Amino acid sequence: MTTLVIRGPEDAIAAVPYMLGFHPSRSLVVIAFGGPESVCAVRVDLAVPNAERAAVVLGRNRFTEAVLLGYGTAPEVEPVAAATRTALAAGGVRTVEAIRVADGRWWSLTCRDPCCPPEGRPYDSTVTEVAAQATYAGHVVLRDRAELAASVQPLTGPARLAMRRATLRAERRHARLPAAQAVREGVALIPPLLAGPDRPTDDEVAWLGCLLTDLRVRDEAWTHMGPDAPDTVIAFWRDVLRRVEDRYAPAPASLLAMAAYTAGDGGLANVALERALAADPRYSMAILLRRVIDAGIPPSQVRVSMTSAELSAAYEREDRRAG
Repeated sequence: MTTLVIRGPEDAIAAVPYMLGFHPSRSLVVIAFGGPESVCAVRVDLAVPNAERAAVVLGRNRFTEAVLLGYGTAPEVEPVAAATRTALAAGGVRTVEAIRVADGRWWSLTCRDPCCPPEGRPYDSTVTEVAAQATYAGHVVLRDRAELAASVQPLTGPARLAMRRATLRAERRHARLPAAQAVREGVALIPPLLAGPDRPTDDEVAWLGCLLTDLRVRDEAWTHMGPDAPDTVIAFWRDVLRRVEDRYAPAPASLLAMAAYTAGDGGLANVALERALAADPRYSMAILLRRVIDAGIPPSQVRVSMTSAELSAAYEREDRRAG
């Protein structure tokens, strides 16, 4: 994620959609700073407020200051913002500013004397330096969270029919292949698919989906989560997730969540995890990542440092112990 310089309320308003990946509504967003990590954004629904969770996450990660932005009506935002400020203060996090945002206007919630007109202060995020920085860096903001969730849902129509046919071919092939050979083929297949200039074919995606059901192959893909080209890795796993049949969704959905979270895109990571857990509520990688995100562990601490060779050696040692 590009570093966005926030100098005031309108910069904060402009930054939030780029930090989340979508325009929030009926939400409270806490932007935290002053800690070991540069910036962190936590969003909670106004309908299901969780001030304590936000405070615990930020305090655990040693952030010292925060800006609160509430999106909604005054009766919706003000009690949640007040409870969050109290919880943050108890956790040692100072609220620098709290504002309410609605209908192209904002109101400060921290002024002791009225500092905003009753009708609020108008803003235009599109003309801020923050918006210019993010647009120049290629960041895209979706209309809302529902649109973000839709971006990881299965393709439909002719594309889905073609993938079903490809999946049947892949399943017949997979059934005939000895397990050890399937692992070797999966390990060998992932690097060229990730590095290839062309979009994988339906047969390649279907075959990859079958192979990823083996944890050794999935973990091989996990080792290719380096920071060099996160956008291409995210695009690859999002495409695979949307094309595989739902029974093969947990692995690519979890890998997409991992790639997104380590790149600083928590919104995409969350909707990818929802897709993984909807397909298999017991899928271990998705459960682990959900705990990591809920605990607010910074992305820099969850990036995989193990190489493919080290992973192979670890599996070989495990096989010898098991044997």
